[in-house]
Amino acid sequence: MFAAMIFAIAIVALLQFALYYWRAVLTGVASQAVSNRVLEAAQIAQAGPCGADFEKLATLHGLTPELKSDHSGLGLVRVYYQAIHGLQTLFGHVSPAAANWGEREMALCARYAAVQIERRLQDNLAQAASIRSC
Repeated sequence: MFAAMIFAIAIVALLQFALYYWRAVLTGVASQAVSNRVLEAAQIAQAGPCGADFEKLATLHGLTPELKSDHSGLGLVRVYYQAIHGLQTLFGHVSPAAANWGEREMALCARYAAVQIERRLQDNLAQAASIRSC
C-alpha cells in the first residue's frame, strides 16, 4: 500500500515536471521574432497575434509546406489552446483574472504558431536558394 502511494506521488510529480518543461519550451519558441510577412499573410495587426488569431495561424500553418521535418507541428499546442479556451469560457465570466490568464495563454499559442510558420518559410527559402545555386 505504501509503495503504491509513493509510486502515485512520483508519477504525479513526473507529469507536473513534464508539463512545466513543455510549457517552458512553448514559451521559449513563442518569444522568437516573427516577420511582418507572416503577420500580413495571416491578416494580423502589426502589434502581434492575440488569442483569437490562433485559428487563422493554424490554418496558415497547415498550408505551408514542410520540406524539413526538424520542427514540430501544432498537435499538442492545438489541444492546449482548446483546453485553455474551454477553461476561459467556463470561468472567464466569473473571474476577470481567469479571463486575463486565458487570453495570455491563448496569445502564447498563437505566437507559437506564427513562429512555426516563420521557421517553415525560412527553411523553404533556404532550401530553394540551395537548389538554385546548384
